[in-house]
Amino acid sequence: MMFRKIHVTGVVQGVGFRPFVYQLATRANLNGWVANTSAGVDIELEGDAAALEAFVRALTAEQPPLAQIDSVDVRDATSNGHAQFNRFEIRASVPLAGAFQPISPDISICPDCLRELFDPHDRRYRYPFINCTNCGPRFTIIEDIPYDRPKTTMRVFEMCDDCAREYHDPLDRRFHAQPVACPKCGPKVWLENDEGRVARGEAIEETQRLLAGGSIVAIKGLGGFHLACDATNADAVAELRRRKLRVDKPFALMMPDVVTVEKHCFVDDAERALLESRERPIVLVRRRPDSPIAEQVAPGNQFLGVMLPYTPLHYLLMTEDGGQKTENNRPSTVFRPPSVLVMTSGNLSEAPIATDNDDARARLAKLADAFLMHDRDIRTRCDDSVMRVFTVVATEDTEKKNQLTPDHYPLRRSRGYAPFPVRLPFDAPPLLATGAELKNTFCITRDRYAFLSHHIGDLENYETLRSF
Repeated sequence: MMFRKIHVTGVVQGVGFRPFVYQLATRANLNGWVANTSAGVDIELEGDAAALEAFVRALTAEQPPLAQIDSVDVRDATSNGHAQFNRFEIRASVPLAGAFQPISPDISICPDCLRELFDPHDRRYRYPFINCTNCGPRFTIIEDIPYDRPKTTMRVFEMCDDCAREYHDPLDRRFHAQPVACPKCGPKVWLENDEGRVARGEAIEETQRLLAGGSIVAIKGLGGFHLACDATNADAVAELRRRKLRVDKPFALMMPDVVTVEKHCFVDDAERALLESRERPIVLVRRRPDSPIAEQVAPGNQFLGVMLPYTPLHYLLMTEDGGQKTENNRPSTVFRPPSVLVMTSGNLSEAPIATDNDDARARLAKLADAFLMHDRDIRTRCDDSVMRVFTVVATEDTEKKNQLTPDHYPLRRSRGYAPFPVRLPFDAPPLLATGAELKNTFCITRDRYAFLSHHIGDLENYETLRSF
């Protein structure tokens, strides 16, 4: 009988790491425990030597898709010849003064949740906030570490019995998924316009109707509000540009899938992969000359900034039935929403994006005709990331010399990437780099990590300086 203590660092919280450890340990007939701390994940194990070795190898070889292991410290310990544990368990998180823990960025909806979102027999059918340990909000809702529900903006939503059962089951993919919720117990969505408030059952369909009719709608998303309109409606795009005081800076677009993107833009394999990546950034792609997208979206520019839906709410907005259901759980009507939406930051030009409902009502009232709201608070505002693919010539590898290879360049590193750290090849002293006045981001170093912030913006604006 052998006894080992293991400490794991990296992005290992909020990514399904503890249930992964639980399954590895029970598969190998090992006893002990696993727990989150403010410094990472601690594991104590007891069992056969060969099983312990296999466990350590599997820890990195089979890690969850969103995990990023930076170090695994394994230490042998004595068990005095007697078993100390009779099972393997997941223990409560332990806060440690002065410790720190890298936090996962917000991640786009995963294939499993997307499938459930459109499954009429699933209890989360068309629920705009469906998520699991493999997807959903992280950075924008967390308030403190260790990453647990009471330390996020989801703490105000008490889980129903069904959600609680999933949350506490180590074999369920929603085990300790901190934003877990359902229509019975979770956040709600509604629409506000001049006629009053539209309940969630009709809010998405009514939003689609407004967009199709040329209206501008403020939509509360993952890291803040977007201002949306039909990108093929030249009058709507021009009006949005006038209201937003944005002379000629391009607007970002959202399209439902790559097939639609290819109808409007030239897309190569590297751009396609980036569009469909779990980070779901805005990708600059070359516009097709015959595209019906309004010229005012990107005046005088041959490139368009395009992203795919990354939240369940976005997918519902871009489906043809609008999300409204009848008593037999079927869509009530067939409705064709715009296939290309302008999805630009919900702000007046150069001001920070709105995140709070009351703030949005005050600051965006003259910009939007209606508001699609929800009641899950955003702790940290986070703009969409912007990426571009450049083709470079490989010169160092003799086998690939002179071959063209794609490379990704971040023009704005924010949602989906921040606050994922850059791993340094040396220990750095604690430093704060405050960044430039324009297009600001900042960076904080600790140990071998350089934590780059999300996009802040132009600090010449007082509200943006406060956000910084």
